[in-house]
Amino acid sequence: MEAFHVPVLLRETLEYLVPPGPDCLMVDATQGLAGHSTAFLDRYPGLRVLGVDADPEMQAMARERLAPYGDRVSFRRCFFDEFFGDFRADDERPGVVLFDFGVSMYHFREAKRGFSMQGEEALDMRLDPSTGRPASDLVNEMDARGLARILEDYGEEPFAWRIAQAIERERRVVPIDSARRLAELVRAAVPPKARYGRTHPATRTFQALRIAVNDELGRIARALDAAIESLAPGGVIGAISFHSLEDRIVKLAFRERAEKRARNRYRKDEAEPIPRTEGRRSLVILTPKPVEPGNDEVEANPASRSAKLRAARAAD
Repeated sequence: MEAFHVPVLLRETLEYLVPPGPDCLMVDATQGLAGHSTAFLDRYPGLRVLGVDADPEMQAMARERLAPYGDRVSFRRCFFDEFFGDFRADDERPGVVLFDFGVSMYHFREAKRGFSMQGEEALDMRLDPSTGRPASDLVNEMDARGLARILEDYGEEPFAWRIAQAIERERRVVPIDSARRLAELVRAAVPPKARYGRTHPATRTFQALRIAVNDELGRIARALDAAIESLAPGGVIGAISFHSLEDRIVKLAFRERAEKRARNRYRKDEAEPIPRTEGRRSLVILTPKPVEPGNDEVEANPASRSAKLRAARAAD
């Protein structure tokens, strides 16, 4: 487990997400292999953690890792937006909520579901293999315009139309059912100068398909609003993003709830609170700018280089 799991921005997450009480509840909403959960349980002996994850394989490994903490840990297997969507007024309110939107290295190296571009794996990409449609359905059934839109919107792929047309031509001959075959097809579809850069030319295509298959951006938007409302008084919420599409959703969700102060137009040294929207919880932003990993972390774990942490505290 440790061979392919390194929690990103761990030091910074512990610094900003300080529980409001010694024995409160933490919801690790994307628990994965429980690296962040383990660190919080060790630092705060009275803290309890509820781990949420949609992937049954990941949760089984997290259960094994967290077994020594006994009844301080509980689990829910579902997507995080479903968890917070089911939250009720009489449920215990968490003092800490953490989201880590990155896909674990386990998925790329061990899951065998088509996340990696290197293997002869079925083109699936579902985080929960029991629900939804696999990526092969999108690749083999969606028209070129729809595919191009996914690649543009979710992968910010500059050659989206060329790739979509190549996919449409290829699948007429034989269905595209393996990750390696799709990756090779994308490499051949992009211009020669784009084929051999620092990253594989299919990286954005695979990202876009994974986001579409799992409705990742929609889930983030739905979950953040409900998670903010679920916080205990003084509770803290943090979100670790790995690309601009995720970070933008987090930034806007926090900014929309931020307590602001309006300056007096005549006297610059005076300010008055701007009334918040009635009935909605307001936040105090703890990270005016997103927190990024230091050079030491990026050197030790190159996968962390694009990570950004935003954190906020419930104002009431």
